[in-house]
Amino acid sequence: MRIGRIGEIGLEKPIVEVDGAIYDASTLVKEIDGRFFESGGVERLRSAVEQHLLPSISLPEGTRIGSPIAKPGAIYCIGMNYAAHAAESGSEPPKNLVMFMKAPNTVVGPNDVIQIPKTSTKTDWEVELAVVIGKTTSYLDSPEDAKNHIAGFTVANDLSERDFQLAVSGGQWSKGKSSPGFCPLGPWLVPTTEIDYQNLQLKSWVNGEARQDSNTSDQIFPVDYAVWHLSQFLTLDPGDLILTGTPEGVALSERFPYISAGDVVEIEIEGIGRQRQEYINA
Repeated sequence: MRIGRIGEIGLEKPIVEVDGAIYDASTLVKEIDGRFFESGGVERLRSAVEQHLLPSISLPEGTRIGSPIAKPGAIYCIGMNYAAHAAESGSEPPKNLVMFMKAPNTVVGPNDVIQIPKTSTKTDWEVELAVVIGKTTSYLDSPEDAKNHIAGFTVANDLSERDFQLAVSGGQWSKGKSSPGFCPLGPWLVPTTEIDYQNLQLKSWVNGEARQDSNTSDQIFPVDYAVWHLSQFLTLDPGDLILTGTPEGVALSERFPYISAGDVVEIEIEGIGRQRQEYINA
């Protein structure tokens, strides 16, 4: 089962995909958000599918795919969580988990057109596995407890403006992470029980040319550890996101050009889905 949202911005409705068939979930749930996760929404949808309670629908060509969750309360990001990416960034692998934040209003649909920020010369792509928190999470006893607090996973492009992030940051990264549209999300949310999240292939392409190709098994700080670790410093609420880092193969490496108007970026995570964004100047 995979959960998504379709429709124009502000008018999205929930859908469910099972073995290629699409079902209208709006007859059962109003929105895919923190309240949905907190109230056992994933299990209610699974039960409705198993009992054949949801009407089957087709998606006409051109149907807009929205983010699979409505605007999260918070987006926490893990930096340099793949050793090869840390190396291409000119850094040693971190000994402690690096966290920064991304503005929640950066979330857009997986295939929406993205505007390159004004004055930007270094807009970069980053395919990342995104964790969706399912219940209030604080002071977990161990990483083994984390799985029970995760609702599922989706695909995120942690878009970054490297000059904003590094040259004029003042020492913090969020300035380069929070431009409008800088968090394409989706197309699907896959529940935790239906995915081997620590063994997923991540890939990206720019104008059809391969850029990133790695696996979540290469993470320095695995998903369960990251959720546990963050819970020692802050409270994670239902619907919050954790972006778990990107592998090597980004423009920051100086091996590839940064994104320009007219470019098409595609990213994909095994079993969750593929995004495609066209880029224009703001």
